[in-house]
Amino acid sequence: MGKEIDLLANYPKAKRDVASRGQEKTELDRSIARQFGEEFFDGDRSTGYGGFSYSPRFWQPVIPTFQQHWSLTSNSSVLDVGCAKGFMMHDLSELIPGINVRGVDVSGYAIENAMADMKPFVEVANATNLPFENNSFDVVISINTIHNLDRDDCLKALQEIERVSRLGAFITVDAYRNEEEKERMYAWNLTAKTIMSVDEWIKFFKEAGYTGDYYWFIP
Repeated sequence: MGKEIDLLANYPKAKRDVASRGQEKTELDRSIARQFGEEFFDGDRSTGYGGFSYSPRFWQPVIPTFQQHWSLTSNSSVLDVGCAKGFMMHDLSELIPGINVRGVDVSGYAIENAMADMKPFVEVANATNLPFENNSFDVVISINTIHNLDRDDCLKALQEIERVSRLGAFITVDAYRNEEEKERMYAWNLTAKTIMSVDEWIKFFKEAGYTGDYYWFIP
């Protein structure tokens, strides 16, 4: 199996009022958010991002970390599972000219509203059934995505990521290390259906046969 490594260390950290957000979220909010439509990306903050637009300050500091970790070059290929509007793909292409990027997302709204230069390279697809041949990509990246599936489908998604990646993969998932973090996570959570402790996730990765790297989202 891969290793626990924070490849997003240079991603800007937002200041979060977890307690306040937990009090504000309702099951209706979560139901709307899990449709991953306009309300989730560009609607009210209570049901998602409250406006999902591109800024280079998010992914451009992270791309050099990815580049070094996998020795990415213009000859490399990367798949983004849960690509949304293609922001990370765009910055990969900007900072590593010539790199082959593809993206999939379950949201038709996100794909329809993807960045113009990325539209030819994105498509609607579920992580449980990636529309690519075995070993199609050098690297597969999936940030805060597969935990939005129930446990059985989450396992299938891990196996699909493993199937289409040649050299490596990296995922991040909602997790907790203790009861305090668990309580915060469940208060914060809007879309995740599979939330486990760090130890449970690692056991789950082994069960799925996932050999890529991983890290945690802990609010």
